[in-house]
Amino acid sequence: MSRRSRLRRHQSKHTAGRVVIGGVAALLALTVLLAGGGTAVAIGLAASWLTDLPSVSDPSAFAVAQTTKIYSADGKLLANLFLENRQVVPLANISPFLQHAVVSVEDERFYKHNGFDTVGIVRAAFTNLAAGGVEEGASTITQQIVRNTVLSAERTEISYKRKVREAYLAYELEKVMSKDEILSMYLNTVYYGEGAYGAESAALTYFNKHAKDLTVAEAALLAGLPQQPSRLSPYENLEGAVARRQWVLKKMQENGYIDEAQYEEAKVEEVKLERAPNMNEEGVYAAPYFVAYVKKVLQDEFGTSLVFKGGLKVYTSLDTKMQTLAEKSVRNVLNLKTDPDAALVAIDPLTGNIKALVGGRDWKTNKFNFATQARRQPGSSFKMFTLVTALESGMPPRRMLDSSSPATIQTGGKPWVVSNAEGGGGKGYITLQAATVGSVNTAYARLAKELSPEKIVKTAKRMGITTHLEPYLSITLGSQEVTPLEMASAYGTLANQGKHFPPTAVTKVEDAGGKTIFEANPEGSQAISKEVAYAAVSIMKGVITGGTATRANIGRPAAGKTGTTQDYRDAWFVGFTPQLVCSVWMGYTPERPMRNVHGRKVFGGTWPAQIWHDFMGAALKNEPKLNFKSAASPKYTWKSEWDIPITQIPKVVGIAEAGAIAALEKAKFVPEITYAYSPTVLKGRVISQTPAAGSKAKPGDTVTLVISKGPDPNAPPPPPPPPPDTTSTPPATSTP
Repeated sequence: MSRRSRLRRHQSKHTAGRVVIGGVAALLALTVLLAGGGTAVAIGLAASWLTDLPSVSDPSAFAVAQTTKIYSADGKLLANLFLENRQVVPLANISPFLQHAVVSVEDERFYKHNGFDTVGIVRAAFTNLAAGGVEEGASTITQQIVRNTVLSAERTEISYKRKVREAYLAYELEKVMSKDEILSMYLNTVYYGEGAYGAESAALTYFNKHAKDLTVAEAALLAGLPQQPSRLSPYENLEGAVARRQWVLKKMQENGYIDEAQYEEAKVEEVKLERAPNMNEEGVYAAPYFVAYVKKVLQDEFGTSLVFKGGLKVYTSLDTKMQTLAEKSVRNVLNLKTDPDAALVAIDPLTGNIKALVGGRDWKTNKFNFATQARRQPGSSFKMFTLVTALESGMPPRRMLDSSSPATIQTGGKPWVVSNAEGGGGKGYITLQAATVGSVNTAYARLAKELSPEKIVKTAKRMGITTHLEPYLSITLGSQEVTPLEMASAYGTLANQGKHFPPTAVTKVEDAGGKTIFEANPEGSQAISKEVAYAAVSIMKGVITGGTATRANIGRPAAGKTGTTQDYRDAWFVGFTPQLVCSVWMGYTPERPMRNVHGRKVFGGTWPAQIWHDFMGAALKNEPKLNFKSAASPKYTWKSEWDIPITQIPKVVGIAEAGAIAALEKAKFVPEITYAYSPTVLKGRVISQTPAAGSKAKPGDTVTLVISKGPDPNAPPPPPPPPPDTTSTPPATSTP
């Protein structure tokens, strides 16, 4: 018959009135003696104590807190989460030596009584009467279980009422549980000190071995700890722990659990203490920032009680090899105590699985998770969403944008004045592609005005940004705060042909019984079209090959975007290949300028791009060099109000340099100046222009001017004119 069946069978049989049972009657008689009252009065008093008792028929009443374990995708144990560091194991996985040692010292008549020990009660009663108080208890193992579970709220009371209630419930419990079930429950419940609850955790804490592998001497040492776990800890009081062990060994011999030879051998066995790695140090073995994020995800889904007491097995997306590379990449670049903090998030764009996550430079000194909690301005790395919005709106990569600086954008209130920074100054009209590769602020500010910030916000939300965004024009330059996790997730949409998968850290959860209670089933959504995604990728590849992030070049197809905020307070690089997307952020907390990090100002294309390069190069070292999947060009709508008409280049040959430049710039062409000597054109005037005057070109095209430097002072003088010819015949004169 199963334990649950036995519990159900007895559920209706437990009433407080059934107190006149052999063993309970003896307990009541003892109560009479201790109270000095009459038998009838004592029985009536005891009966009143047995009202409002909890039921021992409910299995949940005996549930104990168990340790939740978190594993990486490659099967490595990342962390133990617990309120009580306990790992419940079956009795078969606990050494018989420990079972016998515990019975010998805690309840040597365990296999003979029915829940409470009348002989022990009488003995304790005389001891207490002689002492004038409660000096000795008579609690059996079964009573201790009752005290620590169903009567846990009453266990601080030192009273005969509590002892009577405890004994009665112990008697009832042994009707529905076998001795092995009760002993197993006890061994998995009791506190052994050093934060270890239960035999398995105790064995790992003191000997770095499983409970089933304990020697006689080790079992005896553990069995002696629950009496005074703090005072007898062998880490703090080895002499006291060994003395207690010797006494336990003697009791085991007296009870016939070990023979003389085993006793003598165990007495002299050396104590070899060894704690399992980080067994009780915050429960975290590796990837602490990732584990902190997983803890939050679990608590949001299952609640704190189940997460820290439920003995769950949690399987995650983390790749420990990538995690090690990520931590190393950050540590190697930012290796000084005065360096800014940093965060790195790497995601598989095909599933949304988080493969690596670094939330800061040092978990021990700062547990704030910059990867998931820190919302910082992304700077120009947010231009990606404006680019995608432009492409979706029908603008082709060759669309001309005014990059002249400063740009004064009318907002309906105070004008927004934008200057170029990270990518340098624009000059005249440049293409959308050039504005992206060079990260030209003025061109993107004008573009945001044309598109509307509301459209940019919608694009960002579709692609994976979850933080609330306001539709301000400045959003295109990254003025609103987001997390590195969000940016990696959103950029992954481009890597995966426009399909977005939400970031996933937890892939599967099993309860303490091994039943799967959660399993991730990633479902992506087509956030943008394949055509738009490929067009954006094609443009953003240039950021790495010849733009603001050449440091990020890892010798394989990759794309990305740098970002630097005002006064160098935040610096980003977010980039991706077809297999992996990674965001890197750097900044101080509290915020301050990064004007001198290893001797230089920090742009997104400096140290963030370097960290990205080091991580991605190592993480993909043995992976094939994949190209991004191509797609047809989007259906560009070259609307008339967007078009830039082809115009004639004005004639500037022969006019002064300043006037020529002014004339070309007025016509929206970009003058490029060179100088040459000319014996015939006055100094400072245009000798020639290319293309020639009258040629047709688009505004933004370059016109090369050659400006006269005057005659070459080092040129040899011209030869003198030849003398007149005196031998020649004078010309004939005509006469009318």
